[in-house]
Amino acid sequence: MKKDDFFKNLIATMNQQNTPFGKLTLGEIIDLADQLKVRASDIVVAEAIEVHKMGYGEVIQAVLDSFKFNLLSLEQGLSGGESFLLGRIGNELASLKQRGAVLIGDRFIDKAVIYTLAAEVGNHQMGLQPCAGTGDSCVYTGLMKALLETKRSIQEIGQIASLIIKIGTFFKEGKKTTGCNMEGFGAGAACTAAGLTELRKGSPKQVGKAIVLALSPTIAVPCTPRVIVSGLCATHIGGAVLIGNLAANLVLKTSIPVMVDVDVMLAMATSIHSNAAPIITKLNLRYMRPYFKREEQVDQYILPEVRKEEAKEAEDVVNRAREEIRRLAETANPIISPFGEAVVGGSSIAVGSPTNMGRIAHELYQGEIKRISIGLTTDLFARRAINIPGILMGAVFGASTNDIKMYHKVLKEISKMDIEVKIYQIDEPEVQRVAIEATQKDAMVDALNRGGGRIKLVDAKPSLKEAFLAAQRLGIKVAQT
Repeated sequence: MKKDDFFKNLIATMNQQNTPFGKLTLGEIIDLADQLKVRASDIVVAEAIEVHKMGYGEVIQAVLDSFKFNLLSLEQGLSGGESFLLGRIGNELASLKQRGAVLIGDRFIDKAVIYTLAAEVGNHQMGLQPCAGTGDSCVYTGLMKALLETKRSIQEIGQIASLIIKIGTFFKEGKKTTGCNMEGFGAGAACTAAGLTELRKGSPKQVGKAIVLALSPTIAVPCTPRVIVSGLCATHIGGAVLIGNLAANLVLKTSIPVMVDVDVMLAMATSIHSNAAPIITKLNLRYMRPYFKREEQVDQYILPEVRKEEAKEAEDVVNRAREEIRRLAETANPIISPFGEAVVGGSSIAVGSPTNMGRIAHELYQGEIKRISIGLTTDLFARRAINIPGILMGAVFGASTNDIKMYHKVLKEISKMDIEVKIYQIDEPEVQRVAIEATQKDAMVDALNRGGGRIKLVDAKPSLKEAFLAAQRLGIKVAQT
């Protein structure tokens, strides 16, 4: 009765605020919970009570009942189940679990990962009921079984499950094409982060921050072309639990700043998913197709010439990959001096490479600098707060990427010198350009951005040859591709 009264009063308060029941976004759920000093799962459950005209106990029971089939499938994976991709991993890990922590050292997280993997084995044996896909259902089910083995009440577990499932339904609607980023890996990590944060008494705001942190490394990671390659899916769905746990702990145990609104992060993940998946899938198939699980009884229906072509492609993949990696080996730094100069500002690609472009330009001009024009591709332009100081200190003072003092004072110095600075955006990817107008000789460097502080020189004034020589003098590594 106490729960029913609590939710009756909560729903009344939400109605007074004209809450759009059934249409709440994830960010609105978190903001409302924070405003009303309740848990995020309270808002989720209250919404379900109001929309479906059910009691609190009925909602909790319905949520728990929704896991019945998937938990049965998980048990199959733990016992005698064998997956055509993961073997008997569920049973093997379950046996090791009897002796203590197996994978991580944390008994609860160990269980969640083991049960998640067992759920996938069960999926390959008898199937799973999908949410965004069956990948995230593996994670949700693994978490549920781990929770059900704790001493927490059914009501508390039901509320955590309600929050997890609510988030999962957003991913279900956002998933438009192949992609573990909106399924096992992405949805699994986000839901794990939310569930564990609330379970550990985190605030609604912390729940939102944990989701954002968990989502970030999963965006643009379609995996379906790898999902029928033996073994690979295990680190996706198992990793979802680990990333979610890490995100929850970072938010709960540190003051890490997380400024991104959770709805913005989810909207970005959804948009990138539909745009990136076709491109990444094509490349995935190029390398992974020869490793796909084959079924001779199916292949007998494929034309012989097609099978012959696939066999030839399989033979070529390793040789082609060897040559691609050999080219990397030929230009790679020796292990006795693997690192470049330190890069102040936080990123070798956003600051290091642009700064080195500016340093080369510094070597090419003569006289007194009157004007500097800086063109940056879209993502570098968006990060101009950290790379413009580097470019200017390189171009005007020849300062290295490790010059911390100059990096922090260069903007004031430029103002004192009365140098005109123009910054503009370039739509072409990877492009970074700097032009220096000086009293005796102008200079220009047109380059492509590369990681590790490297650049690929495209054009330069007075000449490309002089730019290459300048880079050599400065010890700046010039990428060939």
